[in-house]
Amino acid sequence: MENIEHIKSWIIDNPLVWSIIKFVIFLIIALLSIQLFRRYLKKKISNTAIRYKTQKGIEIVGYILIGILAITYFSGAIKDFTIIVGLFTAGLAFTLQELILSIAGSVYIFLVKVYQPGDRIEINGIKGDVIDVDSIYTTMMEIGQWVSSDNYSGRIVKLSNAFVFKGPVYNFSQDFPFIWDEFNLPIRYESDIDLAKSIIINSATEILSEYTLASKSQWTDVVNKFYIEDAQVEPTLAIKLTDNWIEFNLRYIVDYKKRRYTKHLLNDRIRKEIESTNGKIILASATVELIKIPELKVTLDENRSL
Repeated sequence: MENIEHIKSWIIDNPLVWSIIKFVIFLIIALLSIQLFRRYLKKKISNTAIRYKTQKGIEIVGYILIGILAITYFSGAIKDFTIIVGLFTAGLAFTLQELILSIAGSVYIFLVKVYQPGDRIEINGIKGDVIDVDSIYTTMMEIGQWVSSDNYSGRIVKLSNAFVFKGPVYNFSQDFPFIWDEFNLPIRYESDIDLAKSIIINSATEILSEYTLASKSQWTDVVNKFYIEDAQVEPTLAIKLTDNWIEFNLRYIVDYKKRRYTKHLLNDRIRKEIESTNGKIILASATVELIKIPELKVTLDENRSL
């Protein structure tokens, strides 16, 4: 009994210790209240997503209130409280700077319209279609990686919105949902070059007529909106002479989602047209030509002794 009385008197004589004990009791009650409230919500809310978000929200709000009350409890005066809150806020900002930057990024994305769901973008080396933008993350359906061309890989990527401040954002669809594409076609020198040019241009003009017509008006809007020179949206053909063949370079405009399929249509049509020329146009390929080795005459001196 004497020990208990001694402890009581020691606690009473030390206000700081008594304050800490009271705060610990209060803290235990507050934590238990949060857990009981979360369990109550778990039973009452049937929707999994809403239940999860509500429980997380209650937990975060509870911890914030506990922190504020703890600062108030130990600060003693209002002026001390404001100083402590300032220091606490600075420390919190430093600790959560990535989170704060992500939230700022989401506001920037929304106000400036950097991109929106449905756009195809490339950011931080990742290319894909934006399927969701929330307050912290941008969710994308990834394109490329181990699959060729602009096909989906099947992976869903979550990327912090803070990356809009850390590097370039490539948007394939905003303002102008078309891109320029090209491919090379090697033609042998002995072919009918004029006929080859006619086949390639006519095939491209016919297949790409829909894209050319749709892109003209939209490109005019882009020129009026930005400081940019006018560009040719019709298919163009350039010729380059090489050591082995004449290289035809076809450049054209296409819908950003149909680049692979359009290239397939062009190659298939040009192949069929070339085959129908009965040898007037011949596609070139990398070959190795063996040149005849000159004859060597060797004369042996029979009189020479071995």
